[in-house]
Amino acid sequence: MLLYIDPGTGSMLFTILIGVLGAGAYKFKDMTVKARFLLSGGKTKSTDNEHPDYVIFSDHKRYWNVFEPVCDEFEKRKTPIVYMTASPDDPALDKEYEYVKTEFIGEGNKAFASLNTMHADIVLSTTPSLDVLYWKRSKHVKHYVHIPHAASDLTMYRMFGIDFYDTILTSGDYHEEQIRALEKVRKLPEKEIVKVGLPFLDTMKDRVDKAGKVSNEKKTVLVAPSWGSSAIFSKYGGRIIDELLKTDYDIIIRPHPQSFTSEKEMIDSLMQSYPESDRLHWNRDNDNFDVLRRADIMISDFSGVMFDFSLVFDKPLIYTDAEYDDAPYDACWLDEEPWTFRVLPKLGSKLTEENMKDIGALVEKCLTDKSFEQGRAEARAETWAYIGESASRVADYLIDKHEKMNREIIS
Repeated sequence: MLLYIDPGTGSMLFTILIGVLGAGAYKFKDMTVKARFLLSGGKTKSTDNEHPDYVIFSDHKRYWNVFEPVCDEFEKRKTPIVYMTASPDDPALDKEYEYVKTEFIGEGNKAFASLNTMHADIVLSTTPSLDVLYWKRSKHVKHYVHIPHAASDLTMYRMFGIDFYDTILTSGDYHEEQIRALEKVRKLPEKEIVKVGLPFLDTMKDRVDKAGKVSNEKKTVLVAPSWGSSAIFSKYGGRIIDELLKTDYDIIIRPHPQSFTSEKEMIDSLMQSYPESDRLHWNRDNDNFDVLRRADIMISDFSGVMFDFSLVFDKPLIYTDAEYDDAPYDACWLDEEPWTFRVLPKLGSKLTEENMKDIGALVEKCLTDKSFEQGRAEARAETWAYIGESASRVADYLIDKHEKMNREIIS
């Protein structure tokens, strides 16, 4: 009888095998690096890339907007750093640096197999689920640092998303409250929490200031949902598009990038049912700047892009009554409603089953109601600290942390 191994188990066994083989290969290298470090008095600059001081890992090219400002800051300071990506077409690979080494490490299991045995002092990433699924902590990495990729709740990651990082970089006080609450309920040791702001929002704001505003002939509505069972298209299907087509507005639909993988059948069906026209456009740009700049108002659910649009471009929202199911997320462990949902009424109006047929009037209300301007200012203060300083603060923290780690080893 043939032995059958399901794909999930096979993937796990593959990762374990790579880890076992890699451990032996890296043992001698690890001893050499440690000896070199101690002989230098703890001041090595990692002139080779066998054991760099700093590594950034990005699991998808769409997070380059998070890391580019940080890489630029390290370049400006003439401090070496290695940027590892799981996307072969990551824009980072085409950018010329002297002190930032960019490297494609493979996709999927190949990337994680490399990460699981990698050597580095500090690793910075926006990828959740460290030491939960395929990405395991390497015994050759001293410190893991997480940075968010959206101005929203850290508890809206999948379960245990940030539990096993050593440091969390935050952008608002409510982040620390949520992290400490999760640590308490799960009986976890306290992580280091450092408020630094949001580098990608700083960069986007700078681009907005330089580009100026767009003047549309007709008002443009952007539909930009998240993905999953609680998101717009899973809940409403094409009905929201039907109602928008009854208005005079131009319509842009930008599904979440993950939808094209996890919900491909549904998205393909919607794109076939609602093809491109002079009023309706489907958008899949890797960089969402132009589409956010063009839109006058956004309709979304719980996607972090709502805050990019509202806080940076200073425009109103319509958020859907998506009946968010928090069961798969860290938020379900806490009694308090996520900040994302508490703040939404300040930023715009809720779209429900009852008022969907009046969506045109709802759009007009949001575009003209001045109270939402004050709401955006309040939300900006709550979730976007140190505007314009974030990349510098991230670099400051990483470099200071590395120096502190060196002093501890010497002492």
